Amino acid sequence: MAPAGLRPGRASRRCALPLRARDVRPGHARRGRAPHGRLLLAATRRARDRAVRSPGRCLVTLTTPELDDPHDPRLAHAATGLLRSFNAAGVLDVADVHVALRLCALGGDESELVALAVAFVVRAVRGGSVCVDLATVSGDLTDSEVAVAWPEVEAWHAAVAASPLLTSPTPVLRLLEHGGVRLLYLDRYWREEEQVHADLVGRPAGVTAPDEAWLGRALDRVFPAEGYDEQRAAARVALGRATTVLTGGPGTGKTTTVAALLALCAEQGELAGDPPIRIALAAPTGKAAARLQQAVEEEVARLPEADRRRLAGVRAVTLHRLLGARPDTSSRFRHHRDNRLPHDVVVVDETSMVSLTMMARLLEAVRPGSRLFLVGDPFQLASVEAGAVLADLVETVQEKTRIGVAALVTSHRFGESIGALAEAVRSGDPERAVELLAAGGEHVALIDVDDPAARVRELVVPHALDVLRAAEEGHADRALELLDRQRLLCAHREGPFGVRHWNTQVERWLGEETGEPLYAVWYAGRPLLVTANDYGLGVYNGDTGVAVRPPNGVPGRALRAAVAGSSGRLDLATGRLGQVETMHALTIHKSQGSQADEVVVILPPPESRLLTRELFYTAITRARERVVVVGSPDDVRAAIERRALRATGLRQRLATESAP
Repeated sequence: MAPAGLRPGRASRRCALPLRARDVRPGHARRGRAPHGRLLLAATRRARDRAVRSPGRCLVTLTTPELDDPHDPRLAHAATGLLRSFNAAGVLDVADVHVALRLCALGGDESELVALAVAFVVRAVRGGSVCVDLATVSGDLTDSEVAVAWPEVEAWHAAVAASPLLTSPTPVLRLLEHGGVRLLYLDRYWREEEQVHADLVGRPAGVTAPDEAWLGRALDRVFPAEGYDEQRAAARVALGRATTVLTGGPGTGKTTTVAALLALCAEQGELAGDPPIRIALAAPTGKAAARLQQAVEEEVARLPEADRRRLAGVRAVTLHRLLGARPDTSSRFRHHRDNRLPHDVVVVDETSMVSLTMMARLLEAVRPGSRLFLVGDPFQLASVEAGAVLADLVETVQEKTRIGVAALVTSHRFGESIGALAEAVRSGDPERAVELLAAGGEHVALIDVDDPAARVRELVVPHALDVLRAAEEGHADRALELLDRQRLLCAHREGPFGVRHWNTQVERWLGEETGEPLYAVWYAGRPLLVTANDYGLGVYNGDTGVAVRPPNGVPGRALRAAVAGSSGRLDLATGRLGQVETMHALTIHKSQGSQADEVVVILPPPESRLLTRELFYTAITRARERVVVVGSPDDVRAAIERRALRATGLRQRLATESAP
């Protein structure tokens, strides 16, 4: 124990080993077994304990920092007063405190109330919000068991209002007041939200209304069968607006509607004597762009020959590639307000994944006279970065602004039980969801055991072996096809419920099955996830692939990486992929924009802040045929009852707009 720097305390009555909280990195469970399979991290006198259930009947107790420990990485030792108290209580992270101290120093403000406000704005952005309401932040952030002395709200607001950080010509903070609510921003996000609002309401209210007789015939052509009433209504809304938000869950026909809209827009231009329209299809990630490309091609193939001819050559790309990524900056692009995109129609799929910053860059690049279709599911997880633009639009625009909203609600993809489960989660009915999972059946199942490892092994190892065998035999296309048959999804990256743990487990199981332990980083059958854009190679964040051994007869047997890109399969040397991860398991956030026949979802315990309704809904709707949830009924209930709400001011800004 000495090399690890651990200090044993007095032994407990159950022969567990108490360890001080400072010896465990936040978010990481220490490996190793204690007697009776129980690991205790002993609470300090100042700490509040919180029990977290982990696989294998292991109890891990997490504690808040110790004020007198100079080595605790969770403490901002330069902080004093309120910042120190909130940091020590675990309400503010060390990064929140350091940024607040630096901004206050640069702005010349020594008020601890202002510093605390800045820290909470930084914390909000880190959590996906773009602003914070100081009047309600105590109820939003503090566990009732943590005793922290909160400032009086009016005094807090008064200190911020008088601060040079807010009143200087180059402010650090911004304030938005609406309906008695005061929202505090960092300047960057205030500007971006204001720009998104201005660009949206500044777009034309509509376009030239199509001839009704032509529209009726055209709708009959692109929607020839019965059961397309929702899609027809959506097409009518979209064809009359310059900007349309098309929403719906998986399998509701969003791509069918998009393909039909593109065909109708192309025909409209042709009838008007215009040049062939220029169409842009984009999605936030490479995987989402590849799925969009495939889905649109399948839908266009069902259209009449004239429509197929008009839409020939339409390709889906990532948003970064559409806007034109620059090597000198990650937040600015070649296309902007002074160099607009040339396209007549711009379609963005998976818009729920688009952050406020990316939406600002998109709207400033789209020509005012072009059509913009924003497509997505507002009930899925929002973007990893700050903002919730799609949800804001869906909840506020409706008939009040010049933006059209068309909602598709009937799903045609899922088995009945998956659709019912998704609806129960979306509508916030935990008892119905538990009932459906407990009933089981062909399409849904619940694994509720103390140690689920054996059951998970039975599910994932046969699939991983199939991918491995195809890769060993050099069948790249087959390996990629098999890869999309199953996904093992986790809420966390680290810890016993995280991606890293389950990746290691699956690799160990594969070694036991094949008799060849997987010691090397690269091996045939290794599933790959690209984590950064590489425009030179043509691979993008979210692309998936498999390490494949060239088939017999091909010179050299070095492994190659077969990557399923948006423009087709890429065959690359493994050394050329700089930022890539093993993907036996995948975070639910990273799974957005993808689908699999079967999805196995590892739920964390109820105490996990990541466990939310949106996360659970996103996970189960990745499945085409079957969902297996690994967790307890209490885990399911906790997920559905907790919403991932983000604080923004875009709804308030849009709500003030009147219909034209």
